[in-house]
Amino acid sequence: MTADPDTQLPQKEETANGYLMKRATYAAVSVALLLILIKAFAYFATNSVAMLSTMVDSILDLAASVINLFAVRQALVPADSDHRFGHGKAEALAGLFQSAIITGSAVFLLFQGGERLLNPKPVYAGDVGIIVMVISIALTIGLVLYQRHVIRKTRSVAISADSLHYVGDVLINGGVILALILDIVFHWRYADGLFAILIALVLIFSAWKIIRTSFADLMDEELGDEERENIKATVLKQPGVLGIHDLRTRRSGQQLFMQMHIDMDGSISLRDAHTISDAVEARLMAEYPDAEAIVHQDPLHIETGRDDED
Repeated sequence: MTADPDTQLPQKEETANGYLMKRATYAAVSVALLLILIKAFAYFATNSVAMLSTMVDSILDLAASVINLFAVRQALVPADSDHRFGHGKAEALAGLFQSAIITGSAVFLLFQGGERLLNPKPVYAGDVGIIVMVISIALTIGLVLYQRHVIRKTRSVAISADSLHYVGDVLINGGVILALILDIVFHWRYADGLFAILIALVLIFSAWKIIRTSFADLMDEELGDEERENIKATVLKQPGVLGIHDLRTRRSGQQLFMQMHIDMDGSISLRDAHTISDAVEARLMAEYPDAEAIVHQDPLHIETGRDDED
């Protein structure tokens, strides 16, 4: 039986960006699991609600990173007959799941921190907690630096969302250290609950940033002005292109989609116009390797301007 050619789409090999994204998700899951183990030990040693808050945050980091792992794998699946624009929006959906998880944890910590403010309790083995937090900060900074490297290469929405709350973790862990020092040195019992509440507010802020980024992708938001101007400049470099208008852009995961009308001399042949359009697409692909471009050709009468019948 011969396959229907209309349902067959060219399959791309996994790109270097796809490989980087997968490695970043594996690294995030591994680090989150390790942080949960050492923070659980520190919580039972210190009885600190701030320590509990950062342990809960790491548990949610693990859940979010596991979701990210599967979302990134799905987003990298090539386009097929049912998803001709690919599966890139899986990244944005993962971002929304992450924001829901993070918001839930923040609400939990607000209640825990409020209860500890009303009923302050002493912290034990604070030196153990400080050591664990220093180790946690070192591990998290290492992960964030690697994620930033991957984000610069791939512009991944899912990994950007994942990195946001790990950046928050660095601040959170630093806050826990300060809370432990205030309790141990100055015997200020309210520090533990207060920092738990501050950590919850940081989580809510991180969740809001993830929601904004995810909705921009899901709602097909245009690229920024700087990037749109770069696309126009790239197109206008091609000899034979006299102008560009009606530029539309959107991003879906790793895929960038752009549509545009280009003005050309109306007296040239169809073959020459097609050749120029192909050259424009080649320039755009060189500048944006993960992009797909649709170029419409508009004839322009040099004496009178754009063809009124177009």
